[in-house]
Amino acid sequence: MIPPILTIQNLSEAYRTGKMNLLSLVDAVRQRIAQAHLPEIWISLVDEEKLSQRITALQTHFDQNPTETFRTMPLFGIPFAVKDNIDVEGLVTTVGCPTFAYAPTCSAEVVRRLEQAGAILIGKTNLDQFATGLVGTRSPYGAVKNPFNPDYIAGGSSSGSAAAVAHGMVAFALGTDTAGSGRVPAGFNNLVGIKPSPGLVSTRGVFPACRSLDCVSIFSHNVDDGWQIMSSIAGFDSADPYSRNMTLSGPLTRHVRIGIPDVLTFFGDDKAEAAFASSLDSLRQDARISMHTIPFAPFQEVATMLYDGPWLSERHAALGSFMETHGDDMNAIVHQIISRAKNQKTSDAFRAFYRLEALKHEIQAIFADIDILLVPTAPHHPTLRQVAENPIEINIQLGTYTNFVNLLGMSALALPGHFRTDGLPAGITLIGPEGADYRLAEFARSQESVLHKESHLPTRDGPLSPLPNPEPVVTLAVVGAHLSGQPLNWQLLERGGRIICSTRTSPNYRLYLLPDTTPAKPGLLRVSDAGVPIELELWALPIRNYGSFIADIPAPLGVGMLELEDGSQAQGFLCEAYAVKTAQDISAFGGWRSYCAQGNRS
Repeated sequence: MIPPILTIQNLSEAYRTGKMNLLSLVDAVRQRIAQAHLPEIWISLVDEEKLSQRITALQTHFDQNPTETFRTMPLFGIPFAVKDNIDVEGLVTTVGCPTFAYAPTCSAEVVRRLEQAGAILIGKTNLDQFATGLVGTRSPYGAVKNPFNPDYIAGGSSSGSAAAVAHGMVAFALGTDTAGSGRVPAGFNNLVGIKPSPGLVSTRGVFPACRSLDCVSIFSHNVDDGWQIMSSIAGFDSADPYSRNMTLSGPLTRHVRIGIPDVLTFFGDDKAEAAFASSLDSLRQDARISMHTIPFAPFQEVATMLYDGPWLSERHAALGSFMETHGDDMNAIVHQIISRAKNQKTSDAFRAFYRLEALKHEIQAIFADIDILLVPTAPHHPTLRQVAENPIEINIQLGTYTNFVNLLGMSALALPGHFRTDGLPAGITLIGPEGADYRLAEFARSQESVLHKESHLPTRDGPLSPLPNPEPVVTLAVVGAHLSGQPLNWQLLERGGRIICSTRTSPNYRLYLLPDTTPAKPGLLRVSDAGVPIELELWALPIRNYGSFIADIPAPLGVGMLELEDGSQAQGFLCEAYAVKTAQDISAFGGWRSYCAQGNRS
């Protein structure tokens, strides 16, 4: 029997221990979908024959390489779904409009990467037509209901993807996010929603809403799963003109400056306001966090540009002549919104571009004083009836805290917060500059047990693995206070450093406890005789941050070339000889960590 909540961790463990096999899982998933009687979640499902072929191929790989499978295929056997504006070879892409449907000749790059990582596609999910909407009701395939209360919306436009994960039909799903379509449904469905920095994840094979702004988003039950999926799909795609190699920020390990809008709007929803306040109160218990009020007006002005500016014309351009030839086949609200693009002028577009650049400068200045912007994921949670009665105004309201993010090229992560008193989920969203994706995920993970209390989901030990990064690095050997878990390790982590391995020096060194240092530090000295191997760690540090790291090294320490036990060399910490004349020789411990383990560190 499969668990009610599907996660990568619990399914992988079931495969490893033999409690479940691929066939039994997929059969159980298909049965769960059938028994739920929620056809509005799905637009198409992978047929049984194709699933059987996929299972056979994966099972053969596992039988031939059982010990290597989970290393080479980190998503082995994990069932997933994709929003039906993401191409899948063999399935029609409808974008929520049957008349517009087409048969793609190949799968989107993100689908290809997920299947290469071993994941099993179950089907394609419902959406607001042409990914235009944050409500999840603008579809001929039906309005997707909220899993916690069917009178309320699931949020859109990635409504089906979010609901499929929330109902335990799949372990994760892909959506898209242009104006909040991957964050609002995450908040309404008690899920993690990762919206990458634009360009970090390929959008090749995704039918565009606004091609210059679109992002593929991830829905999962916890940050661990979301980040593992992100690690499988992120990375440069030379065939995608909007794909980019970008500078990625390291995590925040000491102090976290959180920005809170000076004006918070909930449109009269007291329960949403109280839930957000409760989440903030929990975050304030973390001594690392300081909260700062920031002016929100520049963000609000950017948000209004998304549907009042030239990017509405970009939606119109994506449809080509379809609106003119098949306008009657479109959802009336979607047609009404996109038709407004006809009134826009080229000169209006340039004026909007100029104003956006000016606002970017204002917002960069705000981020000089904060690390993360924290907002409610949505200001309120409407019912299906309320949306039907006032479809456009409510949709605009739902984008209050989301619409500006992609226009500013920022990263965001929606995280479940404290539930409302009526039993509905209420999420918060963390927003950072371009390339802050890892920073947001690590911070979210550190707060998940405080905020996401209702899930009780297991998490893995240790930090999340940084995304693969093609930027140049220097290999640096550290022997003391910069080792993992030591007081100065943050200087590497916050500069984007990642550990390569633990090893030792050649037997030509002595280690000394340097006097009068805070925090306590050792000094490594190369000697001509009577040396011993000393434990160290090798770290990869981005070259762009190497200079600032070296500038922080105090005398008598410096950086030189160390000889490792395998005969290779690496740059690393060394100590000037004069400083060890009166220092305590601690070489017998074999390394700083062993010395500290004896309770010797002051």
